Amino acid sequence: MVKFIRTHGTESALLAVIVVISFVLSLVTDRYFTVGNAFDLLNTSSVNIIFAVGLLVVLISGGIDISFAVAASVAQYGTALFIAWIGGGNWAIGLIIAGSIGIGLGCLNAALIQGFAIPSIVVSISTFNVFFGLLMFFTKGVSIYDLPDWLTEHVVLYERQLADGSWIEISLPVLVMAICVVATWTLVTRTTIGRQLYAFGDNPEGARRFGVNIAAMRFIAFGWLGLMAGIAGLVQAHYAQEVVPNALYGRELDVLAAVVLGGARLGGGKGTVLGCVLGVMLTQITQNGLNLMGVSPFAFKMIVGAIILIAITLSNARIERLLPFLSRKGA
Repeated sequence: MVKFIRTHGTESALLAVIVVISFVLSLVTDRYFTVGNAFDLLNTSSVNIIFAVGLLVVLISGGIDISFAVAASVAQYGTALFIAWIGGGNWAIGLIIAGSIGIGLGCLNAALIQGFAIPSIVVSISTFNVFFGLLMFFTKGVSIYDLPDWLTEHVVLYERQLADGSWIEISLPVLVMAICVVATWTLVTRTTIGRQLYAFGDNPEGARRFGVNIAAMRFIAFGWLGLMAGIAGLVQAHYAQEVVPNALYGRELDVLAAVVLGGARLGGGKGTVLGCVLGVMLTQITQNGLNLMGVSPFAFKMIVGAIILIAITLSNARIERLLPFLSRKGA
């Protein structure tokens, strides 16, 4: 345990913050610390976690992208239209279409960054507005409610009735999220590409001199985020039972804050999948707790922002300074 805390300071600090916040929320509301609420949190966090692991890869490579939520909306809408056009489909076809659209939009960002040497934040701000503007222009803001049965059917992977008569369940979005998390963890920790992404993000010039293909790293990073965005968009449509053009608008900053909270460095070269997931869960737990407490939505963002700021401060502090006894115990 001591070794884990020493080597995973950010993740350990996040776990500690999550435990403290959960304890406080369990005291102020009797609905928070229940099995049903925990399962609801897991199901509702799936889309943001899929977004987050995709964004993590871009941040590791030293880039930044805030257009992924809008790209997910484009992929979601485009997939719904294509499925309606072919008159059927299934989850495999839907994921392929949505993922392909997402990869295409992600690679467009990479091409602009690589081809014109424009900072990634500038490119993503521009494409954010272009993607959203085109989506709203062509769709006129009209939602799609007539979706195929395979997309709207509620798929339950595990369910159980509790003693009080209520039901808990794990639904399909959790399985898709778990696959995306494992795939991203494998990419960044178990492949040569992952090591090159870290090296590129930490020292681009040094990585180039060692033979790392800079253009390839950019396309892989932004393409991976695009893939995750496309998948997340389809999962969101399944969860909401409809396709709304602006449903995911505004989610990008919450996800970015959660990933940075999880230890990813905006300058690149640092970040873990575990920290990323914990960062998202911390923000989701906070939002869930405030909702259960009936906190005004006007104060919601302020309170969440303050907690994120405190958590980032704790995460960036050396764990030995937070818990001095660890160094003595490990000696």
